[in-house]
Amino acid sequence: MAGRRDLPNIAEERGLAAHLSSDEPLSKHTSYQIGGPADFFAVVESSEQLCAWVALARELRQPFLVMGRGTNMLVADGGYRGLIIKNRCLDRTVDTASHTVHAEAGVPLARLARQMAETESRGLEWAIGIPGTVGGAVVSNAGAHGGNMAGVLRQVSILDQQGHVRNLALGELNLGYRTSRFRGTAPPREIILSADLQLVPESLTVLRERMDRYAAVRRATQPREASAGSVFKNPPDLKAGQLIDKAGLRGTSMGDAQISHKHANYIVNTGHARAEDVLQLINLVKERILRLFGVELELEIELVGEWQRDHPH
Repeated sequence: MAGRRDLPNIAEERGLAAHLSSDEPLSKHTSYQIGGPADFFAVVESSEQLCAWVALARELRQPFLVMGRGTNMLVADGGYRGLIIKNRCLDRTVDTASHTVHAEAGVPLARLARQMAETESRGLEWAIGIPGTVGGAVVSNAGAHGGNMAGVLRQVSILDQQGHVRNLALGELNLGYRTSRFRGTAPPREIILSADLQLVPESLTVLRERMDRYAAVRRATQPREASAGSVFKNPPDLKAGQLIDKAGLRGTSMGDAQISHKHANYIVNTGHARAEDVLQLINLVKERILRLFGVELELEIELVGEWQRDHPH
């Protein structure tokens, strides 16, 4: 692979080697607890480090992927041939007077939701149970309980393909149902560095009550086993979980991967599931739903890494 042997040496020359490891199991970094090794794995804790690693990967034409907390991805058993950059950029600046926040992409979304509620700012309560990061939430326009990122985002700071940092206004983000201009671009053209959010005033008592209610719904309806959340997007005017349930697939297993008994749009890891087990269930669901209902389900999670060629995805 181009640049593979050069990457550690050049990283050391540029003062980045302390953050680099080789053959890192991605199962340690995903909510599925599934995934083979990445050739290279770097952890970044500042936007400067993130930009430096992206610049190095591009310079060496090394495939790379920036990940947050790994909550919306399924990594292949064969791992990832290239560089995984784990974003742990956690800076955030809250202006309580204007109810605005500037948050780096690695900030955990649920933690930010709690923090903003404590400043009596309404607009992020829906995110109280979402385990991902601000950056991941922008990529997928994350949402729940009738709210989403589109409702609070004002602008996003990115590193573009030419290596320049620039701001994109809300109207430039192409936000839709679980999608944005950043979704599905390979190789990644733009890297999210931070987001600016605008919230509105609300009493802490009201916000706490609302978040408690949302958390209770989540506990009652979503499985506790390792997963990546909802596997499929909801088709227009339909619920993916209900279709999967009607197809009689609830509880179906492949190895240690199982379509959850608690929520049929979740595929859970009940022990030592492989990515291939999960992928087989994904393909079974897609085929069955298309045959029975004429509906083509789209993935909400991202498939990452080296997959066997005979598997459509």
